[in-house]
Amino acid sequence: MESDDKKNKLTATPRKKFGKAVRKMRKEGKIPANVFGRDMKSQSVTVMSSDFSKTQKKAGATGIIYLDVEDKSIPTLISNIQYHPSIGSILHVDFRAVNLKEKIEAEVPVKFVGVSEAVEQKNGVLITQLDHIEVEALPADMPAAIEVDISALKEIGTSINIADLKKDPKYAIKDEATRVIVSVTEHKEESTETETTAEAPEILTEKPVEGEVAVEGATAEGAAPAATPADKKGKGAESAKPAEKPGKGGK
Repeated sequence: MESDDKKNKLTATPRKKFGKAVRKMRKEGKIPANVFGRDMKSQSVTVMSSDFSKTQKKAGATGIIYLDVEDKSIPTLISNIQYHPSIGSILHVDFRAVNLKEKIEAEVPVKFVGVSEAVEQKNGVLITQLDHIEVEALPADMPAAIEVDISALKEIGTSINIADLKKDPKYAIKDEATRVIVSVTEHKEESTETETTAEAPEILTEKPVEGEVAVEGATAEGAAPAATPADKKGKGAESAKPAEKPGKGGK
């Protein structure tokens, strides 16, 4: 049993404000939270943001936090933390009340230790496939992390599975024994060859009529000819003669 000075304690206040009033609470440095459990009615509470950050750092992902609500001290685990999508501040926390005498299941983070020979000396690439492992234990025996020693990965193509982890009498791993935690694959160089630019297709032009000179850069059949600088001004390459006025009596 933990002594009081070693317990992770956090003061919580019953909350009666919801909706838009919660925004004001957050501006005051408070976090809306909820406590739930099998043998208790769900309760809305508020915790101070600064106090929660300190307690969370000490307890980690799986440590017990004793939530002091009025005259009760409730042993809990952090079940979920909701963050703001852009600024990353904490919006809401769920605490899961636990019975210290009953085993529970929780997601425990994986912590990689050691150095892989296949990665450091053989140019392999480390591929992480599991970052959390499902564990069953009494709340007080729940590990803060599961260590995985990657120094066992000496060759490319090797892996570490759930079955390869060391057994501990205090907890049981619930994931399937065949699940891969981490592996090493061969490093493949990306192709650096530049792509050859495709040749422009040949444009077939209409054969010029006898007596006419083919214009360089003539367009394909059916396409409108490109305008010359003079055309853009509304004139030809040479100034056109003004039309002759019809004589008297002409139509």
